[in-house]
Amino acid sequence: MKSLVILLCLCFQISFAQKELKHEVYFETDKHDIPETEHSRLLLFLTEIEDLDIEKISIYGFTDDRGSDNYNLVLSQNRADSIKEVFSNNEFDESVITNVDGKGEILVNVVQEENLSKIRGLNRKVEIIVTPVFPPKPVEEKSDKPNTEDILKGDLKEGDKILLQNLLFRTGYSYLTKESKVVLDGIAKILVDRTNVYFTIEGHVCCTEGTRDAIDRKTKKRNLSMARAKYIYDYLVKAGVKPYRMKFAGMRRKFPLGGEPELDRRVEILVTKIYEKK
Repeated sequence: MKSLVILLCLCFQISFAQKELKHEVYFETDKHDIPETEHSRLLLFLTEIEDLDIEKISIYGFTDDRGSDNYNLVLSQNRADSIKEVFSNNEFDESVITNVDGKGEILVNVVQEENLSKIRGLNRKVEIIVTPVFPPKPVEEKSDKPNTEDILKGDLKEGDKILLQNLLFRTGYSYLTKESKVVLDGIAKILVDRTNVYFTIEGHVCCTEGTRDAIDRKTKKRNLSMARAKYIYDYLVKAGVKPYRMKFAGMRRKFPLGGEPELDRRVEILVTKIYEKK
């Protein structure tokens, strides 16, 4: 009996873990620009899935039954492409987006005239299907590399670039998680004491097309890497680091590391000048 219960629980967990998450975005007639309310709904959906380990994302565009077949195919593809762009602008790994396809029109099978407009409205859409990874990837063991605080306490020279480890930003936002603020507090204490070290804070983003910056969901501006660098700058100023010792810069996605996308969502310190202590 006990083994049967365990088996049933395991089957339930597998079924739940493999469950796809779906979202639909609706469009106006003959348009592929995302309406404002639909864009807000889509961002809420991205918030729900941003912490998932995703195996693949499929994006399918559709139109209503009006217009020629060729026109509807082009329009449905444009709608699918506009959704993919939102994923890119919000730092989602494009490598997991396996399908971005325009499927053309959805035929209307209901003859009641009073329902026709509503049905056509529901057919002007893009379907998003998110498939989580199962089983989840194992948690990687921490490396033996020296941590940020140890590096900052050690011998530094001009041109050194130091990754601020374990500073985690909310996807698409310029503010840190609560746990990361504790890490930054430790870094700030060291930088307050090292008064002869001048540096530039460089913000980076992941997953955008080419070398573009990502969009800051709070301000709606395409300057997320700059906003993240300025967040660290302002935090260090409040902690007591003199402003004249620091600059900040947004590096967009000009320097991807080539590993996991999360590694590109980072902030680094570039040592620009070290003065002799008096």
